[in-house]
Amino acid sequence: MPLYEHIFLARQDISSQQVEGLVDQFKAVIEEGGGKVAKVETWGLKSLTYRIRKNRKAHFTLLNLDAPPAAVAEMERQQRIHEDVLRTMTIKVDELEEGPSVMMQKRDRDDRPRGRFGDRERGPGDRDRGPRRDERDSSDDKGSE
Repeated sequence: MPLYEHIFLARQDISSQQVEGLVDQFKAVIEEGGGKVAKVETWGLKSLTYRIRKNRKAHFTLLNLDAPPAAVAEMERQQRIHEDVLRTMTIKVDELEEGPSVMMQKRDRDDRPRGRFGDRERGPGDRDRGPRRDERDSSDDKGSE
């Protein structure tokens, strides 16, 4: 059977228990269609980049699916008509990820590469301005000796 990664966003004003109920409902649809849900990750309540149906935040949930296309299509159809689901996205993948997804992995600040200016990389507006005035003056004095 094909493998899928499916993400759906639920409204911000429902509780975490209601989100779990949605997950159970959609898992049942997949299992009735002859598939199985390999992994469920709840990423929690996150801010959205832009408003979706007057919501500024949403509950994000990832489902890794091993299911026939008909079962996935039925789940997506039910999500489109469900009032608590804001957006969905399903991607067909060659293999499912083992372990936590990138969103669930904890990234330490020390793991990031550091640039010349400490924590941030050098940007397009930053330029090398040469030596400081006091450094230039002292080098001019040495040259005149």
